[in-house]
Amino acid sequence: MSYILGYDPDTLREKVDVRRCRDRLDEIGEQRSLPSMLERVWLLKVLDRLDDALALSEESVRVARMGGTRKDLLRARILHATILQYRGAFAAAEQELTTCATEAEGQEWNAIAAFAYQHRGKTFYDAGDFSLARADFKRALFLRQEAGTPDDQLESTLLAIDAADRRRATAPLAG
Repeated sequence: MSYILGYDPDTLREKVDVRRCRDRLDEIGEQRSLPSMLERVWLLKVLDRLDDALALSEESVRVARMGGTRKDLLRARILHATILQYRGAFAAAEQELTTCATEAEGQEWNAIAAFAYQHRGKTFYDAGDFSLARADFKRALFLRQEAGTPDDQLESTLLAIDAADRRRATAPLAG
């Protein structure tokens, strides 16, 4: 059962069951496994506890670097970058996500590359660059399709492309 109830069509942020997220956070407690740490980071992020999420995401990157696989490290770095994005550090988030996407594509880890592009697109979207956001969402969609992602799981990417198109159409022209 998912904690995500849907996605906000304007912000592209997850709509979550707050009570279930809090309950799960309490249930996990201070477990030190990398999967538990990454889940806690995500829960803290969607509960808008960004300072706690940032500290734990930095720690999870260190743990992944010391004892995880390269895929684990990429996942931890991508999640860390999403915390930076939520905090408004768009340039830092974009740089980290670009590095992660490039490495994942080089290894032909399409699902991880798609995850990085989706979040880099969200970073561009939050920063107001809807053309670059759309390009990243389209790349994420292609990679997810290549990875065999079921159609019902492509919803967030399709929603993001639509939102970027709407924003591009209504954004004032630079002049």
